[in-house]
Amino acid sequence: MMTMIKNAMIHTMTGQIYENGCILIEAGKIKEIGTDCVAPLDAKIIDAKGAYVFPGFIDAHSHIGMWEEGIGFEGADGNEKTDPITPHLRAEDAINPRDEAFENALRGGVTTAATGPGSANVVGGTFVVMKLHGNRVDEMIMKAPLAMKCAFGENPKRNYNDRKETPMTRMGIAAKLRELLFKSKHYADQKNLAGGDASKMPAFDIKLEAMIPVISGEIPLKAHVHRADDIFTAIRIAKEFDVKLTLEHCTEGHLIAKELADEGYPAIIGPSFGSKSKFELNQKTFETAAVLHRAGVKFALTTDSPVTPLEHLTLCASLAVKAGLPEEEALKAISCYPAEILGVNHLIGSIEVGKDADLVIWKKHPLDIQAEVALTMVNGDIVYQESK
Repeated sequence: MMTMIKNAMIHTMTGQIYENGCILIEAGKIKEIGTDCVAPLDAKIIDAKGAYVFPGFIDAHSHIGMWEEGIGFEGADGNEKTDPITPHLRAEDAINPRDEAFENALRGGVTTAATGPGSANVVGGTFVVMKLHGNRVDEMIMKAPLAMKCAFGENPKRNYNDRKETPMTRMGIAAKLRELLFKSKHYADQKNLAGGDASKMPAFDIKLEAMIPVISGEIPLKAHVHRADDIFTAIRIAKEFDVKLTLEHCTEGHLIAKELADEGYPAIIGPSFGSKSKFELNQKTFETAAVLHRAGVKFALTTDSPVTPLEHLTLCASLAVKAGLPEEEALKAISCYPAEILGVNHLIGSIEVGKDADLVIWKKHPLDIQAEVALTMVNGDIVYQESK
């Protein structure tokens, strides 16, 4: 059965806005967008009554399902704080899609998130991109592995200083990452030279196996970096080993905007909301996004959920506008830009024919702090609807 949304103010996020527009949906995909859609007689009709329709919003860096709501140790599965190098860990083995955070996100108009390990280790394991509706994580994942999490700065320093183990310094963090990348490259080269001959293959190493997609350029390093010096260290190492990189948090990015624009790595900015809970956040500001936008850096905004609850992604975008980011750029930073950075823009991030029908009807403009969601749709299915 087809579904049609009618009488909507449609923001496609491609530059096209339809007043009193309509969207025709079939088999979970967008079939038609316009102002005069013709639906079959048996189609389900959703009257938006002049409300706003946007694509489902996207958080490019979170830990949703890894630290569960209202639970302590029992629901904390994001940091394996026993070994600084754990690339073989996979987010999907820890995500609990029945955590209430998923329902809350859908009520807030967020339909997709990248989620994965925290930053206690130098290398923490792989992230995934997933839709936020479902019972089984395997059926919700859009892309896995998405990226390999690595971390610089205070978090790994603090964790291993408490244990009196390497790395206790920024030098130690960089050295551990370099060692892993050297070993991974050598391991991959040995496998290639073996040409499938089992007698010539290197001894199996699950950690080095997990790093092959990084070394081969299939997935990026997803680098937790706050301070400018840590950002530059991440870039230095990525260039040494010719691997892809995204700059997560990028808290001091506004201090080095020209250099970041010259380097060309995408930044995922946040969480900018909340207190400066540690020293490396002392330059935290909502102005970072505006400064990077003016410099020409590709960026997205993040809540770093559960640091800021995922349903408040639009609030973070609104506060970035208050700090100087153009409104349209703020909307793109939680829709088409994260989709591009995550490599899923062929499916989500904008309202276009052929893309997934991840759509949200907003009673007010989503950057209005009073805005509420009337209906959220994922893959053409209504997954949240306000009670009448």
